[in-house]
Amino acid sequence: MIPLSVLDLSPIPEGSDAGQALRNSRDLARHVDALGFRRFWMAEHHNMPGIASAATAVALAHVADGTTRIRIGAGGIMLPNHAPIMVAEQFGTLAALYPGRVDLGLGRAPGTDQVAARAMRRNLASDSDEFPRDVVELMEYFRPATEGQALRAVPGEGQDVEVWILGSSTFGAQLAAYLGLPYAFASHFAPQQMMDALRVYRDRFRPSERLAAPRAMIGVNVFAAPTEEEARFLFTSLQQAFVNLRRGRPGKLPAPVEGYEERLDPQARAILAHSLSCAVVGTPAMVRQGLADLAATTGADEMIITAQIHDPAARLRSFTLVAEAQAMAEA
Repeated sequence: MIPLSVLDLSPIPEGSDAGQALRNSRDLARHVDALGFRRFWMAEHHNMPGIASAATAVALAHVADGTTRIRIGAGGIMLPNHAPIMVAEQFGTLAALYPGRVDLGLGRAPGTDQVAARAMRRNLASDSDEFPRDVVELMEYFRPATEGQALRAVPGEGQDVEVWILGSSTFGAQLAAYLGLPYAFASHFAPQQMMDALRVYRDRFRPSERLAAPRAMIGVNVFAAPTEEEARFLFTSLQQAFVNLRRGRPGKLPAPVEGYEERLDPQARAILAHSLSCAVVGTPAMVRQGLADLAATTGADEMIITAQIHDPAARLRSFTLVAEAQAMAEA
């Protein structure tokens, strides 16, 4: 089996609040660190009542302080929302505090709606060339400073930060290939172009000083429980959240409900079929087989697992079962 990592949106369950969600994220990071997962990433989202990781670098510092080995990083930072030098300083600070453990995944989506995007950027004017230029500018800030350099990222310069390009289409795949960077595809919520994007990335990859050969990671929703019935019950929280979001009613992560799928109307079924087809739900044996099938189909070098489970204890248990499934596959 290929290496497994964790993507955490720091979900805020119904009946809870952002502070508890962030404490839950720290508990999860400590838990998967002990289980041997490779990375723990958090994602930037704004104006989302059910996600507590908007200030991603701050949240990462909180979870990193509770871990010892696992790499921590952004999956990702939505670069159009920020000046590159500020991102370099934030992640340079993390790298100074936790050397050799920091990843920086970069995306070009806003991670929010247009109202919040306008509030952050003050306007929505965009140029398709800005994101590639901003990525290159940001990476330059991580290089050692040269004599007479007028603008420096401190902390940042000379720091070992592993930069990834994120995407849900072939655009990010082309950019990652051109720059010779690792690439992560958002198949956990937008799987439609996954195979095309992976093909483009591998076909066009150019080796760089950062990466000699293509390295692709895919996102997977994984809900593991002792029985398939319980796993599918837990999965209904994410299903409800996606239907609510697509219908313009974002909120906190709903509690799971019995018989949710059976009550769905055709439109809701289409929403879930479109967004959540890259999911593995079931017992450890089912998870082991599902992840193996995805690895064989995609040729991914790594998988990053996300699990929006309402009960924090059930979420910890799910990742334990995933780790046990991984161990069985390697035995």
